[in-house]
Amino acid sequence: MLIEIQDLKRGYNMGQEDVWALNGVTLQVEKGEFVAIMGHSGSGKSTLLNVLGCLDVPTSGRYILDGTPVAGMNRAALARVRNQKIGFVFQSFNLLSRTTARENVELPMLYNPTAPRGKALHDRAEYLLEHVGLGDRMLHTPGQLSGGQQQRVAIARALMNNPPLLLADEPTGNLDSHASQEIMHYFRKLNEQGQTIVMVTHETDIAAYAKRKIVMRDGKVLP
Repeated sequence: MLIEIQDLKRGYNMGQEDVWALNGVTLQVEKGEFVAIMGHSGSGKSTLLNVLGCLDVPTSGRYILDGTPVAGMNRAALARVRNQKIGFVFQSFNLLSRTTARENVELPMLYNPTAPRGKALHDRAEYLLEHVGLGDRMLHTPGQLSGGQQQRVAIARALMNNPPLLLADEPTGNLDSHASQEIMHYFRKLNEQGQTIVMVTHETDIAAYAKRKIVMRDGKVLP
């Protein structure tokens, strides 16, 4: 089991009252699954993804990632987990505008003290860019790439440390329909190769690419 969550809660104090973005979520994701999390705005899906990605910490409950309990980790430990076990793909790409596609892809390894450097680092980034169909765009900056190409650079970057878990937050939200289909076909291909993917989306046609759908409402997973 890659992800095990038990009775997870995340609350925020809003003046006189507590608001529960997550209110008792129990969830399991096996290695090799492709899961889509759906729900209306305010349902808790983005908060859940942030907790899964160790970007936020739960108020209570248990979270085990790849056999490691992470709910009580400090910031430094959480940063190591994010770098070594999780790849992120965001709606807004989050690429550095003045660096090349290859340099953007190399970034995660620069924060990993055990990762290779020099030629081995370049070779890994170039392999991934070729894998996403951008072998001829390695030295282009984001401004020289289309939205779909930028998202493929972001996917290559997310895979740089070979993480067991890939998290995607509305990965097609800034793309046209053609580019969206390209990205989702690539996600499906990654999953067929064994990559575990958990994706947040509000679009039913995008969620259809996943093997399992989870619907959230009022901080809970609907049965």
